[in-house]
Amino acid sequence: MNMPIPLDQINQRAWTTRDAFREFTLDKKWTDLGEEAAFAYIARESHAQPLLDIGIGAGRTIPLMMQLSSDYTGIDYTAPLLEQSRQRFPGVDLRHMDARNMSALRSDHYALTAFSWNGIDCVEYGDREQILREMFRVTRPGGRVLFSTHNRGGPGFDETPLQLLPRFSINPLRYGWRVMRAARLMPLGIVNYLRHKPLHRDYEGYSIRTAAAHYFGIVIVYTTLPEQRRQLEALGFEVEAVFGSCDGQLIAPQTQTSDAWWLHFIARKPG
Repeated sequence: MNMPIPLDQINQRAWTTRDAFREFTLDKKWTDLGEEAAFAYIARESHAQPLLDIGIGAGRTIPLMMQLSSDYTGIDYTAPLLEQSRQRFPGVDLRHMDARNMSALRSDHYALTAFSWNGIDCVEYGDREQILREMFRVTRPGGRVLFSTHNRGGPGFDETPLQLLPRFSINPLRYGWRVMRAARLMPLGIVNYLRHKPLHRDYEGYSIRTAAAHYFGIVIVYTTLPEQRRQLEALGFEVEAVFGSCDGQLIAPQTQTSDAWWLHFIARKPG
């Protein structure tokens, strides 16, 4: 019996395509309003403190984090992306490392441990828990973790290649361009979606689905607000704040569902 390919191997393949490189190196500051609000929330306490940035990719978050502190370490386990970051930011402490095993990093050290752009969703659920354990270990008592995760109640859940169909425009040139683009991308999106669909699973509190990013080239975890809170608390964290991606507003602690595409969690290690 053939064993399914682990999610992170599927996703690493997608991240090293030419289109992915182009997207990762765009001059983009924030992924969404929620990320901007979350960074503003943690900025004062993180100022001039040791920071760990997980999943740096091609380096989007490096200047954001280094505005807070020069005591900065960035890691990524996809070597081609890490090399992009090293070329763009020479002299910065950037390391090839898997977040599931950060044993080379000191325990109880970082004031902020961050994992942006929903990177934690791109591994198996058990590995995701291991990443959070490692984030807990390297964060100092009283320090915080910040990460984003796809929302199972949001509009991105259960996307299909139909969304690649061209949107109508009264401008014939614009609509013609959209039709040509769809003709190029639809076959790739359909092939990727059908290839990954057998991996789809539903569990209490979370699901595994093919995501539309990179032309349905990645398979990720979608979680719920209650499940992510439960997981963090079970690992010893205190959930401090959650921001929705769409409006950048705080989500109340008692909220059970959200229509945000993804959720930005801030949690504290007691100390």
